[in-house]
Amino acid sequence: MAAGRSLSRSERKAATRAEFLRQEEQRERRRQVSRILHKPVAERSPEEALLLSGCQEIVRDLERLRKKRERLRCRLEEVCDDPEELKKKVSKLSTAVQGAKHLIIYTGAGISTAASIPDYRGPNGVWTMLQKGRSIRAADLSEAEPTLTHMSIACLHKHKLVHHVVSQNCDGLHLRSGLPREALSELHGNMYIEVCTSCIPNREYIRVFDVTERTALHRHHTGRVCQKCGGQLRDTIVHFGEKGILQQPLNWEAAIEAASKADMILCLGSSLKVLKKYPHLWCMSKPPRHRPKLYIVNLQWTPKDDLAALKLHGKCDDVMKLLMDDLGLPIPCYDRTKDPIFSLATPLRPEENSSHSRKPLAPPASLPEVQLGEQQQVPAAPLSGGWFGRGCAKGTKRKKAS
Repeated sequence: MAAGRSLSRSERKAATRAEFLRQEEQRERRRQVSRILHKPVAERSPEEALLLSGCQEIVRDLERLRKKRERLRCRLEEVCDDPEELKKKVSKLSTAVQGAKHLIIYTGAGISTAASIPDYRGPNGVWTMLQKGRSIRAADLSEAEPTLTHMSIACLHKHKLVHHVVSQNCDGLHLRSGLPREALSELHGNMYIEVCTSCIPNREYIRVFDVTERTALHRHHTGRVCQKCGGQLRDTIVHFGEKGILQQPLNWEAAIEAASKADMILCLGSSLKVLKKYPHLWCMSKPPRHRPKLYIVNLQWTPKDDLAALKLHGKCDDVMKLLMDDLGLPIPCYDRTKDPIFSLATPLRPEENSSHSRKPLAPPASLPEVQLGEQQQVPAAPLSGGWFGRGCAKGTKRKKAS
């Protein structure tokens, strides 16, 4: 073809067809090589062995893919330390807790599975089921109660062994365990809290039902209005692709301050695939030797495992029971009559009773009517937040889970 001469229509069609046939031949060769590699070496014919020797680049590529899939499969497996090994590790964890000057705890979906709330990446997690094309079991969150781990954390804070808790979960169970609001950062929101951003400072309404029934990504209005200014109320959930703009209940300022002071971080029930993206939580600006020591409790692999001083493969409740025994601290039982949500909650006005259809939390038997307090006011200083969402509280919606 002469330089600068454009191809005719028939020539372009012929070239396109030739390229298609070449690519199809490559795909078929790749399929042949893959089938041969799946056979035991002893069962391969001389012709197949010859084909492999002539396709070394394809063989290497397929072997890399195989190793990558195997590595991902292993990371999804749940591993449990044997009882004796777990006890030894908990003893080391106990020593670290007692010696820490500023311990903070990061929690994920794994601490709420004992409350029958699904996690994300476990064998029966939300993402795992979706990837398998299976339906997700809807969890009745009104029946969920703080777990042994939630109550243990509240107890550790009461005894000044834990200074702050940073949670990815939106289930509100830390609040209901009695952990003080100022000691808690719910980075992805709280399903029981709606706020008025028209009020300065923001006016906060705690409810005894899930306020997110009508909300979704970039659509946060709950359908109710502020009792003070009449402005529309919004939920506090941080979804995929969003940044948290509310000071409470996200409480990013306290989380970052606590992380900057921490000399020990204990991660409970989190894959850390989301938390790892928040550098301020890991003091990454500090030299490695000056960063807090990291302890991880999780059944599956996490991207921070190699940096951990100790990794405990066990269920959170099992580990926390052993830890509290070693520390000599009794674990308080959850008592619905002392659940703070009933005293903090703001009642709906009569015209709002039909604004939701979610089942409310049942008040304790000793309280015929829920004891409801005044709505809370919090400072309104927008801070950067997370982009994942919903922790383990909402198993059936992709909101910023496990």
